[in-house]
Amino acid sequence: MDLQLKGKTALVTGASQGIGRAIAKGLAAEGVKLCIAARRRELLDQLAGEIVAAGGMRPQIAIVDLMEEGAPQNLAQEALKGLGQIDILINCAGGSRPLPIGAPEEKWTEAITLNFTRVRQLTHAVLLDMIKHRWGRIINITGKSEPERLNAATPSKAAVHAWAKGLSREVGKHGITINSIPPGRIMSEQIRRNYPEQQRQEFSAREIPVGRYGEPEELACLAVFLASPVACYITGTVMPVDGGLRHYAF
Repeated sequence: MDLQLKGKTALVTGASQGIGRAIAKGLAAEGVKLCIAARRRELLDQLAGEIVAAGGMRPQIAIVDLMEEGAPQNLAQEALKGLGQIDILINCAGGSRPLPIGAPEEKWTEAITLNFTRVRQLTHAVLLDMIKHRWGRIINITGKSEPERLNAATPSKAAVHAWAKGLSREVGKHGITINSIPPGRIMSEQIRRNYPEQQRQEFSAREIPVGRYGEPEELACLAVFLASPVACYITGTVMPVDGGLRHYAF
């Protein structure tokens, strides 16, 4: 299938590793010109080299800590300057934040700022340009809605789902779609650090119908499709990629 992505542009946050990295490579393979953003330059430089080696266009690199005040707006301007316009936004920066009941308020503020507020701010910072060009794709990499314990990222990701659904009702008339992808257990630096191999195997056998953790590329294929003109009638959705891990029917 021709995804009709050649010549489009995309800003990808959290691009230095894992899911963000895989999505960036997937978009580049389809002929998309990229701005890749994260905190660690050496990993972005490595990714840029891999994209060029595979025949893609050298991406623009943006070193950014989205927790800094004004960072989303500054990143949007930097990407617009380098790309000319932003057709696709991949919101992939974020992270799990398990907290005890007595956690100080600033811990909750940090988690919600990273996982919801910055996503909203960056999206709104690029939307006017998308509206001007009457085309856009926004993909949010979020998180599951079945919390195993108290985790400040869970309500933050739920907020993204609700906000994105509302936003989809506003921007569809401009040719812009917005969708969310909650990952299941996808292999990453964080997964390898927090879950030993034996624990992963036991969990997979007990809880994941397909019997294993996923790979970033297995989620990236959906993100690339949703970012394409072919997916023009899909918006306001929450599409898990989790090997069947979730228990609810809808």
